[in-house]
Amino acid sequence: MTDLAMDLGTANTLVYVPGRGIILNEPSMVAISLRDNQVVCVGNEARAMHGKTPGLINVVRPIRDGVVADYDVTKHMITYFINKAITSLFRVKPKIIIGVPSGITQVEKRAVIDAAIDAGVNEVRLVEEPVAAAIGTGMPIGESCGNLIVDIGGGTTEVAIISMLTVAYVESIRVAGDELDEAMARFIKTKCHLEIGAFEGERVKIAIGSAFKLEQRLKLKVKGKDIVSGLPNAILLTDSDVHEALIEPINGIVRAVRRAMENTTPEFAEDIGTKGIVLTGGGSMIKGIGKRLNVELNVPVYRAIDPLLSVALGVGKVLEEWSVYKNVTIN
Repeated sequence: MTDLAMDLGTANTLVYVPGRGIILNEPSMVAISLRDNQVVCVGNEARAMHGKTPGLINVVRPIRDGVVADYDVTKHMITYFINKAITSLFRVKPKIIIGVPSGITQVEKRAVIDAAIDAGVNEVRLVEEPVAAAIGTGMPIGESCGNLIVDIGGGTTEVAIISMLTVAYVESIRVAGDELDEAMARFIKTKCHLEIGAFEGERVKIAIGSAFKLEQRLKLKVKGKDIVSGLPNAILLTDSDVHEALIEPINGIVRAVRRAMENTTPEFAEDIGTKGIVLTGGGSMIKGIGKRLNVELNVPVYRAIDPLLSVALGVGKVLEEWSVYKNVTIN
């Protein structure tokens, strides 16, 4: 087998090899030298440098809101990940299947395809992320029934109703994990006068963030720089504080799921009311998000077993069972 599948995510890139599963999972980050505009490092090494580099090195995320924001850097990143994945595995240029947001434009599709071709692959096929995620979670999307999936990724939240391998309804909103992290950082800076690092907001969100009031009180010590004195400082945050910080972006996600329910057919609504909604993506791990949707929509809500891996597992399955899933590609 000479082919690959890739989840080219805003936060992380995962590579799947048939017969071996997911062999690579690294941050979608690249360190660039400002002196000569050359790539210094990619992935885990670049993330480790974030916020700690000298002025002549800039760490960037070339995928923003799920799409290519910097073509040249994205090409370098894809090349790095492909080369790392295919070392000693392949002798010919591989075909690659890439998961992309459902709201991607033709220009953005072209950028992803061209970046992958320039990176050295032979053929590129694209699959919408909610479809890939649904396949990866094992939802029966080949049957004549409504399947509602909500994929809360790093840059986008994808809400889709899928039946008979066809998307009956889809909406992609640019409110997801990054927006939650940024909302957390803004809240801490405004209300607590503490400026935190790029990844501290994510740590707080994961540890004590919630979309629904928790019964058990949680607390967390948060470190950063006091914006008044400019000196290191630490504060104690509670889950109630964090809940307040996340209200607005969480509301945006809930509204998107409500629109899907309101804009589908009575038959699909009945199916979803019986089978429930499946949540996936890193954002689905926020405490209480399932309960919030259940209370708001009166529909059962379930989280995927491997929410961080669903898209990668899905594009991998498309690759492995090409005769079954070839029609779900969008290019």
